[in-house]
Amino acid sequence: MLEILKQSNNPEVCKPLVEAVIEKAKEFQRKFGRMPAFMEVCGSHTMSLARTGVKPCLKDEVNLISGPGCPVCVTDQRSIDAMIALAEGENRIICTFGDMMRVPGSNKTLLDSKIAGKDIRVLYSPVDAVKVAEDNPDKQVIFLGVGFETTIPILTLMVGEAEKRGIENFSIWMTTKLVEPVLRYLLDAGEVHLDGFLLPGHVSIVLGEESYQYLVDEYHISGVITGFETAELLFGIYKSIDLALKEETAIINNHPSIVSKTGNQVIQQWMDQYLIKCDEAWRGIGVIPNSGLDLKPEYDKYNAKKRFTVEVGEPRKTKCRCGEVIRGLITPNECPLFGKACNPMKPIGPCMVSAEGSCAAFYQYMRESF
Repeated sequence: MLEILKQSNNPEVCKPLVEAVIEKAKEFQRKFGRMPAFMEVCGSHTMSLARTGVKPCLKDEVNLISGPGCPVCVTDQRSIDAMIALAEGENRIICTFGDMMRVPGSNKTLLDSKIAGKDIRVLYSPVDAVKVAEDNPDKQVIFLGVGFETTIPILTLMVGEAEKRGIENFSIWMTTKLVEPVLRYLLDAGEVHLDGFLLPGHVSIVLGEESYQYLVDEYHISGVITGFETAELLFGIYKSIDLALKEETAIINNHPSIVSKTGNQVIQQWMDQYLIKCDEAWRGIGVIPNSGLDLKPEYDKYNAKKRFTVEVGEPRKTKCRCGEVIRGLITPNECPLFGKACNPMKPIGPCMVSAEGSCAAFYQYMRESF
């Protein structure tokens, strides 16, 4: 069954699943007098649900709420300003993922700095930054390390590679985020009512199924680990409604062929070797204690925050409501800037820029459906 689901954007598979989800949701509504509500934690889930038409199709039956799982979107405004300021320094090469280039800082973007002549390079393989450093020994090469548990292992791989090659002019500006602390924040804050979470398959490969047990034991809420194909998402939604309907709580692994109970132990040990937990600031939330990972002190020579002094002022305030979108409090079209002052050609907030952003997904695929 799961093999079929993985291959499936096939209407012959998806249509019956849609009908089953709707029937299950109606059953829930008859019992509880409201729609079931689930948060897709991951930005890739958000984009997939929008692009495939699942979210518009279910909008009157299931409340699917976008969560804080896009690394670009949750990066604090002050951090964005700091990374842009870092790029302004002399004799530096900044390497980054493409999404970061157009994220607005208070006064400019990385793309603006690149146009002005700064050496800023978009890499598809982060480890290539080490090669850039090797090829440019007279310059400091800094990689902007933004990401969740899916990206963090690659950052440690970069440090290991720099060590192996004896490269001294390479460092990472770490601004990483962890899933568990922000889910705990959302549940503790109680700002949004949820019947469960759709949990990201790729993060779960690293963390493992058992890493979410706190949701059940401490918060009495369910989670379904799911992949990104249409049928996988529909099956995940179906299982989520089924659990809520039965008033049961559990963690269901809908991705068992690649997500184990305890996760990838090799990667976890690798991360433990290089990284320690640190406080991180989240857009629209503020600092969450121990919600990120930074390099251990013995790797300070690869830590750009230890090697370079960057001073930024108070971020410029706008009417952008990305912070509330990330927390599931509003939908993108409830922001007064959405589709007007803020659009893909001229984004005001990161949720409109990122390939995993809620506002970008809503603008591209759903703005005429809601």
